[in-house]
Amino acid sequence: MAFDSLLSQRTGAVARLRLNRPDLHNAFDAALIAALTAELERLAGEAAVRVVVLEGAGASFSAGADLNWMRGMAAAGEAENREDALALARLMRTLDELPKPTIARVHGAAFGGGVGLVACCDIAIGTPEAKFGLTESKLGLLPAVISPYVIAAIGARQSRRYFATAEIFDARTAQAIGLLHEVAAADALDAAVERQIALLLKAGPLASAQAKALVRSVAAQTDRDAVDAANAALIAGLRVSAEGQEGLGAFLDKRAPAWAAKE
Repeated sequence: MAFDSLLSQRTGAVARLRLNRPDLHNAFDAALIAALTAELERLAGEAAVRVVVLEGAGASFSAGADLNWMRGMAAAGEAENREDALALARLMRTLDELPKPTIARVHGAAFGGGVGLVACCDIAIGTPEAKFGLTESKLGLLPAVISPYVIAAIGARQSRRYFATAEIFDARTAQAIGLLHEVAAADALDAAVERQIALLLKAGPLASAQAKALVRSVAAQTDRDAVDAANAALIAGLRVSAEGQEGLGAFLDKRAPAWAAKE
């Protein structure tokens, strides 16, 4: 499927999605939101895809909402704005729950919804020059739709500050508060991403796909007995699955598992 605002490239088991509005710093509009959602939904069903990398063309990762799009929504009614917000919510949930490991390759600006995309990815690596901001309160708004994912990434305490102040913060701060996992020099960014891809491709495909679902389930559960029962059922199922049997057999036989040998 072809999109003007989104480039999708596949190399082996790795899919790369590049936001492609460089003249607008990859700002969101309805078309980009729809394109990215559709492509993520397509990739979710591609068994051969093991890792998805999300990146931005040009000088920025994503500077948030497109001003012309926002102008149009400001003139629209509440019902239309609600539908528009639900489309963005669908994108964020699709990325957050994608049954593939995801990596955000971040450079330049990541503002507003761009921060949401970073927070939804499983692994986030940025350059020292990257800048971040939850800038909605400057417009009398709040990052409501992306808030579940940002709060999960940086915690309630930091969210209360940055949601309210809309201040810009740098990559080191983003790493310190949990938004970025790693900061790599611009000329080393691709190598850092490739290291994570290599690690993910060595993991069992089923295990790596289910990792985020496990974290989400445990984090949301307050009944410890239910957590124990669910986790016991999960590991039991994995141990007797074809992948689990191959992984354990390869370990005991001191050989690479079949999925790693193919990479």
